[in-house]
Amino acid sequence: MHRVFLLGRGDFAEWRDAARALAAAGVAPREVEWRTSGENELFAAGQNLPKALPRARARALTVPAGFLELAEAVVCHTEPGRFHLLYRLLWRLQSDRNLLALPADEDVARARLLARNVHRDSHKMTAFVRFKEVFGEAVGRRRFVAWFEPSHFVVARTAPFFRRRFADMDWMIATPRGSARWDGETLAFDPRPCENPGHDDPMDDLWCTYYASIFNPARLKVKAMQTEMPKKYWRNLPEAALIPGLIAHAEANVRAMAERAASDPPLFHHRLQDAAPTLPQVRLESPGTLDALREEAGRCTRCPLHCAATQTVFGEGPQGARIMMVGEQPGDQEDLAGRPFVGPAGRVLDAALHEAGIARDSLYLTNAVKHFKYVPRGKRRLHQRPDRGEIEHCRWWLAKEIDAVQPSLVVTLGATALHALSGERRPLSEVRGKPIAMEGARLLYPTIHPSHLLRLPDGAERLRQHALFVEDLRAIRAMIERAHSLC
Repeated sequence: MHRVFLLGRGDFAEWRDAARALAAAGVAPREVEWRTSGENELFAAGQNLPKALPRARARALTVPAGFLELAEAVVCHTEPGRFHLLYRLLWRLQSDRNLLALPADEDVARARLLARNVHRDSHKMTAFVRFKEVFGEAVGRRRFVAWFEPSHFVVARTAPFFRRRFADMDWMIATPRGSARWDGETLAFDPRPCENPGHDDPMDDLWCTYYASIFNPARLKVKAMQTEMPKKYWRNLPEAALIPGLIAHAEANVRAMAERAASDPPLFHHRLQDAAPTLPQVRLESPGTLDALREEAGRCTRCPLHCAATQTVFGEGPQGARIMMVGEQPGDQEDLAGRPFVGPAGRVLDAALHEAGIARDSLYLTNAVKHFKYVPRGKRRLHQRPDRGEIEHCRWWLAKEIDAVQPSLVVTLGATALHALSGERRPLSEVRGKPIAMEGARLLYPTIHPSHLLRLPDGAERLRQHALFVEDLRAIRAMIERAHSLC
């Protein structure tokens, strides 16, 4: 039995060198005992490695590139059996080059699980390290120190991230599993455990003030927060003391946000609004019912979407319209203008309606969800699909609109509108163009949303799908004309 001692602090080279010597000597995994030790034992254990077999008997040691990446992560884990697992994989790869492509293999599955744990721990380190400035007599570059408690030996593999992000300052990250230090020229790693420096930073109070001001109670997800930020990280975060209170008052703060919500969009959105096409305002044939419903919807707080949106985007069109078209939700330009289908998708719809011979002002246009749901990306607001709860909350308004307009045909543009009105969750391709009976003599006609055409990268396919969309609209016009001629 060969007993191999390793320091076992995430150094891939020490395991690699020992594994090479063992494999070159033809030592099977069952004949090796891997142990972690202190530096003195490691120095003495080097003599315990076997001598390599004569060149004539030794076999060339080769592994796929994916194994090296996997092994570099696994050696950083704290699992005691990680070295034996990797050597067993190394040994088996010599006879089965495709071993790593078998996810059901017990050794492969175990190694990939350990690697995922290490990657996750490394990600946590990039997210939860908080630097604190060290003030003193030194001049020149500013100096910072941070304390972090990783679950595995990830300091050395994660430190280059901080070198790239904070190259203009001197810093040290201390952990119970080693430390990393950057002085502007050299990134150094020390595997020896550190103690918490317990350094205070007067900027902590300013950071806590900033954190409390940007905390959005409308987007609070406590379970997700607890999953992504376990309590062991909380004690090292200056803002941790604020989190319980922010959670406790989240519901009241959401109500307060709704009460003081601005009626005007953010300033930079005025440029988008000015660029939006100016369409003639549609005069309501019978302003009573729909006007009252629109005014009521403008104060809607049935779901949290109203907190971030500029305004409610209600339906538009004559109260006696024979065709009602229902989209998914307003987009960025619709949110600013307060009118449906005035953005890029609206322009696609206008062009298709013109080709099909349908006048836009003869339709009643609305959406299944009345507020714009988005995620901010710099100065842009990127569309997000509404979830089931948000669709359910807005279904009440949609039913009121149908009752007020009394259309003969309801056209659903896209899967979200179809689900809101019929509960159907089948692929849209299965039901597209097939009328579905609704209550009374009303029909529902499913087709695609015009925004689908905007997302198609291939020009030829986009033209083909546009032609199919126009065919759907012509079929809709024919259905209405045929029903009208029978009356």
